[in-house]
Amino acid sequence: MSIHIAAKKEDIAPFVLLPGDPLRAKFIADNFLQDAFCYNTVRNMLGFTGIYNGKRVSVQGTGMGIPSVSIYVNELFNDYGVQKAIRIGTAGAIQEHVKIRELVLASSACTDSGANRHRFGGKSFAPAAAFGLLHKAFHKAEALGITPHAGPVFTSDMFYTDPPDSWKLWARYGVLAVEMETAELYTLAAKYGREALAILTISDSLVTGEATSSEERETTFKNMMNVALETLV
Repeated sequence: MSIHIAAKKEDIAPFVLLPGDPLRAKFIADNFLQDAFCYNTVRNMLGFTGIYNGKRVSVQGTGMGIPSVSIYVNELFNDYGVQKAIRIGTAGAIQEHVKIRELVLASSACTDSGANRHRFGGKSFAPAAAFGLLHKAFHKAEALGITPHAGPVFTSDMFYTDPPDSWKLWARYGVLAVEMETAELYTLAAKYGREALAILTISDSLVTGEATSSEERETTFKNMMNVALETLV
């Protein structure tokens, strides 16, 4: 067991989905996986392992923000030997052509977090997705009749920013959406030599003001879940 995941090493599969919301992890286990069992309830950050298309897959909640996702991804990579991790989360669109409920495949992640400045002595690191996973996810989405967006996202350290329209600078440079975890996931994948990707559903638009409900975010973003599972196995 690690500090925050109360599982035996063999309980967790080499391929893991990473929703921020632990209830989304439970939803996936209940609706997509066969013979799923819960391996973690520490701090109610639920984790499950089951079978998808004949392959073992785990799904582990990570919480919100870089400090939280960093704890779980470090332990999954370092203590449990996870080889491939796909974040399945929500994001806010900052481009007009990126619409509510559409998918974004994050090719890279800009950030205002101090985590990497601390790691790299004030220098910048460019966290990027594993190209193999990105390429596969794009084509899996198309095969499912889904047209995803692919491009950079912005990983913010704050949900409520000051000034509130600071996202417009990132939008001017072509960033597609704002979220809170991807930069750390990609950085840790690089550190441990693993593969990682973020597949994000647009839950709201900072451009138009549209937004989905908390229930929709928890249970109805099935396109993202389907694409992620098909990509992993």
